[in-house]
Amino acid sequence: MYCHVAYVLCNFEQRMWEETKQPLHTLTVFQHVPPKGSKCVAPSSPQCFRRNNESPDYECEWRMNTTRSDVTFDLHLGKQTFKFKAETHAEFREEQLIKYRPVDIWVEARVEDSTCSSNRTSVVLNETVKFKAPQDILVSWIQNHLKLTWMAAEKHPALVEVWFRKADTLSWEKRQDLTELMPSKNLMSDMLVIKHLQKHTAYQVRLRQQTKAALNPLWSDWSPTVIAPAELEHKLDVNMTLEALEGVRKVTLVWKPVQPSAAVSGVAYFLNDTQSSRRCPCKKKQHRMEETEYTYYVSYSPVSFSVVARNAAGYSPQAAIQVPAEVAHDLQPCNKTMDKKVKKSTCREWYELQGEDLRPESVPSFTETTRKKVNRNSIKDYVGYLYFEHLCVQNTPKTVNMCLYYRNENALTQSLLLGLLVPKKAPQELVASNQTRNSVTVSWNAIPVVERRGFLIHYNLCSVIIHSQDKEKQCHLIPASLLKFQLENLRPNATYNISVAGVTAAGEGPKATITISTLLLSFMNGGLKLGLVFATIFILLLIVCMCICKRMKKKICPPVPKPTFLKLAFNQPVNQTWTQEEHEEVEHDVTLQPLSETLAKNANETVMSLHIDIRTTDSMVSEETNGDNLISKALTDSKEEMPNMGEEDLLASLLYRKGLVFDMKTDSG
Repeated sequence: MYCHVAYVLCNFEQRMWEETKQPLHTLTVFQHVPPKGSKCVAPSSPQCFRRNNESPDYECEWRMNTTRSDVTFDLHLGKQTFKFKAETHAEFREEQLIKYRPVDIWVEARVEDSTCSSNRTSVVLNETVKFKAPQDILVSWIQNHLKLTWMAAEKHPALVEVWFRKADTLSWEKRQDLTELMPSKNLMSDMLVIKHLQKHTAYQVRLRQQTKAALNPLWSDWSPTVIAPAELEHKLDVNMTLEALEGVRKVTLVWKPVQPSAAVSGVAYFLNDTQSSRRCPCKKKQHRMEETEYTYYVSYSPVSFSVVARNAAGYSPQAAIQVPAEVAHDLQPCNKTMDKKVKKSTCREWYELQGEDLRPESVPSFTETTRKKVNRNSIKDYVGYLYFEHLCVQNTPKTVNMCLYYRNENALTQSLLLGLLVPKKAPQELVASNQTRNSVTVSWNAIPVVERRGFLIHYNLCSVIIHSQDKEKQCHLIPASLLKFQLENLRPNATYNISVAGVTAAGEGPKATITISTLLLSFMNGGLKLGLVFATIFILLLIVCMCICKRMKKKICPPVPKPTFLKLAFNQPVNQTWTQEEHEEVEHDVTLQPLSETLAKNANETVMSLHIDIRTTDSMVSEETNGDNLISKALTDSKEEMPNMGEEDLLASLLYRKGLVFDMKTDSG
């Protein structure tokens, strides 16, 4: 009965002490009250225990509210007494203690001449276990669940109590149910998962643990408060600037910082590059920094960078940055590079040409150090390699040599090269575009590097006309770096056969061919048709305008009726003359002819007034007097010859004779 009461009081006192953080003696009814005027303050009741169920060692601890250094303690374990000076913690071996039966434990404190004692408790030391506070707690996110991991105190199951809160709040949240932990057999670690949290929010967490294997388990002290930052869910957004110098390139990487909730407990950035990992040519380690900008120098060979951010909850996804090789425009074949000797400090690399864009993760490379472990046959025959030589100058890599290497092309003699190392395949996907009457653009894809079997010197492009007596072939040498060419000076409306082939030191490889036809005449097809359309429109508009003008002329100026002229025969003396102002003599012969029957009939019914205008071919006679005399004389002479004809009939029959014209106008009524 006594042991049971002592056990209950011990547990009650320990729980109240841990939860209120107040001295236990202020809560117990069996408190020892020091005398008035004493300088001593009673210590708390001691706790004696083992750290786990397998430990042979025991510990005792108590607390006292004092800062004096001259205080001494007497720890009583049954009939045994142990003395300590200014210490509130003691350790014992199991052979020093009574372990398997209840013993009374208490502490006496002495300060100068004053003495005070803690309350007495009765415990069985072998049955009391108190774990250490969880240490080195690791946090990580699994979706919206927070995972906590720490080193297990023992292999037996345990209970854990967790308190947590958001980093920007003050109130703690406690899980109502205690969680039972089963430590991992391999890692000897405890793991706890707090479910249904917000992974984009930072949390503060603390916990304590208790064994389930002891008869008298005690709660451990609270762990230090652990900050669980938000998850680094996205990879860093890294921008790169590249500056080419002599034999070296300056690389500057800049990225955005992580969100504030992911950096509450601090964040660090880790940067790796393939150049340093291969130790070619300068040996460097992983770069750790807290800034968001990094400047580095790399050689001309392809390099890959990786940047990750790390906080207390884990790593961000890896951001990879590719720096392609800096290839010279006038790259030449190497000359027995594999066999020559170089300095020990020189780093040599071979990159297999598997594409136009060299990337370090897709092409194998062999440094000078690793090449010794690689069989020589790893360098394939008839396959191109991009070869580099680097030196480490003031801890900065520098490229001193770069060329194209083909193993057998450099080893075999020129006689064996001929006809043996020409490209295996022709240029791919040969097409023609932008065809005109005298030009066409031809483009193609490069020959695969593996199929070149040597250094590609140039492309040979030839064209020959088909169905013509002129079979002359025209060829052009196209640089290996170009994959497009415009053929000019072609014949209009002609058919051409065009071929393209790759050329190495051994000669020309297979040809890719295509047949094209030039246009008839670009002017006929375009400009002339347009001109004909405009000409047709102009003619139609001209015809319409002429019709409109003709109609308007008839309305504005109606036509004048033409008079009826009768042929009259006048006999005039041969030497008939009249005098003008210029004293010019003009002879006119006038012949009067008989009137027709119709005119004679109408003459009796119509009274005609006759107006006569007289013109000469040499000069105009405008005087009225001379004209009247001439007409009178002509009428007199004619009447004498034709006495039966009236005067009006004679005038109407008057015709032009030798320069004289008679215009007659009749007015009816």
